[in-house]
Amino acid sequence: MLDSHSLYEVFLRVAQDGSFTAAARGLGYTQSAVSRQIQALEEEWGAALFDRLPRGVRLTEAGRVLLPHAQGMRDRLRAARAELDELRSLGGGTLRIGAFATADVSLVPRAVSAFGARHPGVTVVHTEGPTAKHVALLAEGGLDVAVLSAPDGTPLTGPELHFLLDEPMYVALPRGHRFAGRARLRVAELADESWIEGDVRPDRTLLAPALADGFRPRVAFRVNDWTAKLGFVAADLGITVLPALAAGAARADIALVPVDPADLPHRKVYAATPRGCTRSPAATAFLTDLRRAAESAAAVRPSGRERRLMTENARL
Repeated sequence: MLDSHSLYEVFLRVAQDGSFTAAARGLGYTQSAVSRQIQALEEEWGAALFDRLPRGVRLTEAGRVLLPHAQGMRDRLRAARAELDELRSLGGGTLRIGAFATADVSLVPRAVSAFGARHPGVTVVHTEGPTAKHVALLAEGGLDVAVLSAPDGTPLTGPELHFLLDEPMYVALPRGHRFAGRARLRVAELADESWIEGDVRPDRTLLAPALADGFRPRVAFRVNDWTAKLGFVAADLGITVLPALAAGAARADIALVPVDPADLPHRKVYAATPRGCTRSPAATAFLTDLRRAAESAAAVRPSGRERRLMTENARL
């Protein structure tokens, strides 16, 4: 049985050709099938749509009234098909993504760049913010893909998770700091330091895992922006924890030293999609680009420039 859309296509073809036989030939149907479909449409509307003449058919008044509506329905459905084809082929549509701040330093931009190069017709809409915000947006249907973070052992519930990487932690120090040349640091060695963090309460910062062993850092300045934090460090006003994903933004006048994972465990980074929802072709393709970006060595280690700085500091 044909759906209403197919019935209207038949109606429009008969109106165009003025003949059941010609319309059937053009549509690849039998003449009797076309006749039955027009009869079904007439029964649906409760009116004759064509006058059956000795040579062909002609629209009745009811048929002339229906004609522009059938044409509009056909055009709207054709437009809908074209848009759906674009979504399937990634020739159009929108991809809504979200990420926490340090993921936006290198990981997400590389993935977005790769995605855009392959699918320039897709509009990418980006939101930045903490993981909790993006978990809520995923649940509300406000995002297609989010990049989330969780300290080691901290469960993330709600969205469907796709593991990307384990992210080490570094401490950012002024170039002339006594520990600038070290290969690794324990947080206990930094007990007397002033810290630049995003909250005056250490339990709300990346230092939180170290508090279990009695470490009590003194937060001298509360600074949220990562670039500003590094500016404070460079001015010798304190030190800060820098996640590996942000290492690419490190300045030339600071040094990065890995923190022992026994004190600050590696942070797990995930891509996330709404649980139980159909994933769009664009979201599926972007997940692939995120995985490739996460596999890059530069995503989880300092760049060559930062490694050179560490070596130079070791010689001071």
